[in-house]
Amino acid sequence: MAKRVAILGSTGSIGTQALDVIACNPERFTVAALAAGRNVDLLREQAARFSVGLTTTAEDGPDGLMRVAVESEPDIVLAATDGSVAFEAVFAAVERGTDVAVANKELIVAAGALLVQAAGRSGASLLPVDSEHSAIFQCLVGEDPKSVTAIVLTASGGPFWRTDRETMERADVRSALAHPTWQMGTKNTIDSATMMNKGLEVIEASRLFGLRADQVRIVVHPQSITHGFVLFSDGNVKSQIAAPDMRLPIGYALAYPDRLAQHDGTLDTLAALGAPADAPALRYDFEPPDPQRFPCVALAYAALECGGTMPAVLSAANEVAVQAFVEERIAFGNIATVIEETMERNSSRELSLPAVREADRAARVTAAGIVERIEGSSRS
Repeated sequence: MAKRVAILGSTGSIGTQALDVIACNPERFTVAALAAGRNVDLLREQAARFSVGLTTTAEDGPDGLMRVAVESEPDIVLAATDGSVAFEAVFAAVERGTDVAVANKELIVAAGALLVQAAGRSGASLLPVDSEHSAIFQCLVGEDPKSVTAIVLTASGGPFWRTDRETMERADVRSALAHPTWQMGTKNTIDSATMMNKGLEVIEASRLFGLRADQVRIVVHPQSITHGFVLFSDGNVKSQIAAPDMRLPIGYALAYPDRLAQHDGTLDTLAALGAPADAPALRYDFEPPDPQRFPCVALAYAALECGGTMPAVLSAANEVAVQAFVEERIAFGNIATVIEETMERNSSRELSLPAVREADRAARVTAAGIVERIEGSSRS
């Protein structure tokens, strides 16, 4: 029978690409319900296209997300919203034993340990959608977790990988959104420019795969073709390679444990390995990240090491800082400053969902105050 899919964040980048996957596989999936933000016109089009009766928007608040994630009785929920708005809905789905395809960084960063525990109790599967975590997940299938020495997440380097620090700190929004490889929403694209996306993914990987901070590494791979590595205790290394197309990890998560039949076998070998069409050769480059130009990575590791609610503080402060940059209230170089000062002013508490909510709220207040101070000083 076709899987019933409920999508939280249907009008965003991940949501729209997931609907593309579903449309190409009508025998495998049906759409149970859709939750969107404020793009009501696109939501109407999606609902009509997939004959969806239950839809909600941002005006319906958390209750609307809950209806989509739970009352529609889906087989799998795609959590593709930004921020913390869908936390309760996702937890409710997991507690009912419903599988969740996770494309919400903030959820796993802030409350991943709690969500993994809930899934363990209910039997629900947490299926990563981020290309890097999907890569690690695929490499670990059938492997003994005790044999894993470390995992390596790859980073594109974003639009500023070859840019000097002084130029980066003065970069405008348009430059930060000019990602060389991936097509993503505004928040994720700015996070790629600061490499905070990779820092958040380090925390996610630690939570999803039960690894220490020192077992999660990063390399910059500008081609964005090799998405992750697993280093095993016997010296062998596994990697997952695919073209930079988010529909691939989305399809893998939705269809798991099956794979979708996307190709007829008549593939160009280099194209299958991620090369552009008709390319005569394919090159993979790997480099260590530069901590001086990308301080957000170190902040993420610090939050992971601190534990408790500190990752929630990091995530919330980053959201506030990125939004302030997009609104041209602070400079690109101030994003890390806002996050670091917010972490310094907020202590970590023992992890619980109410504590995560309070940490998120308090961090946003602190970060907003820091933004106002920086904005005021730049005008004076």
